[in-house]
Amino acid sequence: MELQMEPMAASIGVSVAVLRFLLCFAATIPVSFLARFVPSALGRHLYAGLTGAVLSYLSFGFSSNLHFIIPMTIGYLLMVLFRKHCGILTFFAGFGYLIGCHVYYMSGDAWKEGGIDATGALMVLTLKVISCAINYGDGLIKEEENLREAQKKYRLIKCPSIIEYFGYCLCCGTHFAGPVYEMKDYLDWTERKGIWAPTKDKPAPSPFLPTIRAIIQASVCMGLYLYLVPYFPLSRFSEPEFQHWSFWHKLFYQYMSGFTARWKYYFIWSISEASVIISGLGFSGWSDSSPPKPKWDRAKNVDILGVELAKSSVQLPLVWNIQVSTWLRYYVYERLVKKGKKAGFFQLLATQTISAIWHGLYPGYIIFFVQSALMIAGSRVLYRWQQAVSSKNSLLANLLTFVNFLYTLLVLNYSCIGFMVLSLEETLASYRSVYFVGTIIPIVFLILGNIIKPARPVKPKARKAE
Repeated sequence: MELQMEPMAASIGVSVAVLRFLLCFAATIPVSFLARFVPSALGRHLYAGLTGAVLSYLSFGFSSNLHFIIPMTIGYLLMVLFRKHCGILTFFAGFGYLIGCHVYYMSGDAWKEGGIDATGALMVLTLKVISCAINYGDGLIKEEENLREAQKKYRLIKCPSIIEYFGYCLCCGTHFAGPVYEMKDYLDWTERKGIWAPTKDKPAPSPFLPTIRAIIQASVCMGLYLYLVPYFPLSRFSEPEFQHWSFWHKLFYQYMSGFTARWKYYFIWSISEASVIISGLGFSGWSDSSPPKPKWDRAKNVDILGVELAKSSVQLPLVWNIQVSTWLRYYVYERLVKKGKKAGFFQLLATQTISAIWHGLYPGYIIFFVQSALMIAGSRVLYRWQQAVSSKNSLLANLLTFVNFLYTLLVLNYSCIGFMVLSLEETLASYRSVYFVGTIIPIVFLILGNIIKPARPVKPKARKAE
């Protein structure tokens, strides 16, 4: 079998291991489609878990499922034995095990060299296990105790059964590359409750057109990636020729390298989107239009135009790796904010640090996510200035909007080199080649933001009763 796959792998320029993964990954679409015909909730749980385990075995080997069982077992035991503190305990246990696997397998190096392992799927599983435990712990909190909207929506009053938990963790459509979803939504989907309960007015929506759109999008993304990557290889950053280029040539190459690499992720997430949509799990309700149209936001992990044409860095978490960004907001960012207080740079930096650790303990990841915190904070300064002048000077407001767009374009593609090359030496060499411009500019805006503080709009005073 291995020998038969070698010519095919060579023809598209990937290793046999990656080809095997891609075939199993693509197989999640027909496998997820068949889930629609499983007649009972119990059967859907078993089908979701078993198909995920089988595809993992075919893609990564038997050891992958052993790695998945460990955090799943730890998370479930903590929910059963220590409900009050199961969220925080599972958080540290899950991340601890994931970090150990990152260190042992050094997955980033394997991915750079065209290899593949189960660590990416384990990353997705870790977030699922943690959110399930946190929501089960939240089930002990009374609703009137200032619960956030997400806590009210997703908290679990009853502990999921082992079969439900098994299906939720390994559901094949999301197991390889996400998107991350909530246990509450998974249970409603398998039991055909909530928005998945068809009515006379709103029957179950057809998933076929959005699935075809996602498959076409995936094909275009992969085609663009395969076309561009020979022209903008990451190896160029370490070649002597790169150092002799002009400043603007280096900046352009940084932009094109980041632009090229993103199409690989767009492809992966488009395949996942197709898989989750066709299973029905990606359905997220009906629009308010007349007639109402089905929405599939739960399956969406990226807005391609939203990323490439972002007017502000603040928008990026809303359009890139959307479901993981949502997870980080619900389970890290918001929970670090004390009641009655506003979130600040500390919460932003802590959230980005957790994201970096989740990706792996490479210096490039850490630097990229610290850079991201600076980038977003600097963009917020520009946005505040823009809002302050929008009612007084529309020309200046439009100019600041354009500056924020250019700022995001520059700093994002400068910063993401660290995410791609991973090593400290290569990351700093790339940043140094353009005089650390993408680090200095956000810091300058942060300093100016503390000096040039726009006046807050005056609230009209209520008239006293005569």
